[in-house]
Amino acid sequence: MNAAAGSSQLEVEDLRVRFTTPALDLTAVDGVSFRIEAGEVFGLVGESGCGKTVTCRALIRLFGGSPPSAIGGTVRFAGRDLATLDERAWSALRGSEISMIFQDPMTSLNPTMRVGTQIAEGLQRHRGLTAREARAAAIEMLAAVGVPAAERRHLDYPHAFSGGMRQRVLIAIALACRPKLLIADEPTTALDVTVQDQILKLILKLRNDIGMSVLLVTHDIGVIAQTCDGVAVMYAGKIVESGATAQVVNRPAHPYTRALLAALPAHTRRGDPLRPIDGEPPNLAEPPPGCRFHPRCTFAIAACREIVPAPIEVEAGHRSACLRAGEIG
Repeated sequence: MNAAAGSSQLEVEDLRVRFTTPALDLTAVDGVSFRIEAGEVFGLVGESGCGKTVTCRALIRLFGGSPPSAIGGTVRFAGRDLATLDERAWSALRGSEISMIFQDPMTSLNPTMRVGTQIAEGLQRHRGLTAREARAAAIEMLAAVGVPAAERRHLDYPHAFSGGMRQRVLIAIALACRPKLLIADEPTTALDVTVQDQILKLILKLRNDIGMSVLLVTHDIGVIAQTCDGVAVMYAGKIVESGATAQVVNRPAHPYTRALLAALPAHTRRGDPLRPIDGEPPNLAEPPPGCRFHPRCTFAIAACREIVPAPIEVEAGHRSACLRAGEIG
């Protein structure tokens, strides 16, 4: 846990998100709970389609054209119950106290606006800066995230930037108002390994400079191991394991976490093939009975097909939702 930690910045209890249409009825997020301390970098990891992005969007009530039919549970930010906010209060909160970096830097920026203008918008809205002040602050922010020749490049349009530089612009937009919480949804997707490393180091540096908390969402548990203080492992809409990153990575107590780690090159001996997870995640419109991972699990026993496992504490602060957690951990 980060040294700045000590008071909860974000508390999520029993979050549930349901989508209902004439064609389907599914619960994309099913009873998710976690907390992030002030100054902590917390990771949410799992395969694509497990509910990570829906969780992030539910936290800030931002779904675009496909809103869920129901959101349940409790989300508290800096002690406030976010369910009590009206749209005006949400508009004031988003971008100022809570910011989000969305997936895919190639499409997340407005192609018709100069990047400096896109950064300045939030500064004028949330901090009340004049156009001249916001322009100067936008240039300063571009320089802070490592965009060279920021005074010239703030006039460029997004198409003039590489994927890595667009990601830096998105980070500049998200951090311009110095939020208390940054939600980074797959911030290194589609970037090469060198740029991924630069972006992650940049987020950590800015976390230290600003003192914010970070929710880092990724499908790569290797990124979590290098970056995060705490982690929750998500599968088929549920949290299956959580704890300090060192606990979860070094002593995994759920078969899914073990499988994610086994698929990493760093956990494979030289010359041995990588070990992918057999099968695929379940259809959330028709999840399997019992433990949702049991059809793919090499540790499954008969009871796993019938009993939904409740999280148990395998060591202080380390929880696993597995009937055999004690044996595996």
